[in-house]
Amino acid sequence: MSALSLKDKRIIVTGASTGIGAAAAEIMGSLGAKVLVAARSEDKLKKVAESVTKAGGEGHYLAADMGKEDDILALVDKAKSLWGGVDGVFANAGISGLAAPIQDYPLEAYDEVMNVNLKSMFILIQRVLPGMIEQGSGSIVCTGSIASERGAPMTPAYVMSKHAIVGLVRAAASEVAKLNIRVNCLLPGVINTPLLEPLAEHVAGGDMDKTLEILDAMVPQRRIGKPEEAGWLAAFLLSDAAAYINAQSLAVDGGLLGIMRS
Repeated sequence: MSALSLKDKRIIVTGASTGIGAAAAEIMGSLGAKVLVAARSEDKLKKVAESVTKAGGEGHYLAADMGKEDDILALVDKAKSLWGGVDGVFANAGISGLAAPIQDYPLEAYDEVMNVNLKSMFILIQRVLPGMIEQGSGSIVCTGSIASERGAPMTPAYVMSKHAIVGLVRAAASEVAKLNIRVNCLLPGVINTPLLEPLAEHVAGGDMDKTLEILDAMVPQRRIGKPEEAGWLAAFLLSDAAAYINAQSLAVDGGLLGIMRS
């Protein structure tokens, strides 16, 4: 097996202004990667790009909304203009969306979640694959969720989108595996990111400390995860050390999936 390195790998990371995306980008920089980070917040992205460079890599950023096709195309075009191509993609952008029962779920909210969580990944994969096919190599990692494997109440669009991401990964991998391109899915469990903030309203009336206490108790390892713990798996999957891992869905969840009913 190759040592864990991303030396001179050209990587796009979406959803990179905070949380798992930001942590993964910095880790990739520490492994020698050239990283183009994207999200909607330009100020936060600039700091993440700087942290990538400070860690030993080469950091760049582009403020982009992954819910907009033109922004996705501009992101890939910027990577090409910077480096001439792309070796890896960490498609991490996603939203939790509205919490409501199915019978009351507005179609507008459904469309927004599916657009950001699923359609954006489909377009991004479509756009980067031709270059990867031409160069004969590449690795793509898509962020799903433990909700890719289990149901959850009040979040139908989120659960549907995360299940569908696994299908997209498997479909893409089945097409391009023979071309030396790998596509895998990262399944974060309960990770301490800004996505927990809306959850606090439902779990403990907005009390984040109480919410974290409740969530810690749910996990077999008795704590929720850190963004960098998911970020390291993303970096590994993009590296040559994971050269024989393809079409897989790998959880970073402290054992939570193991005790959840299927």
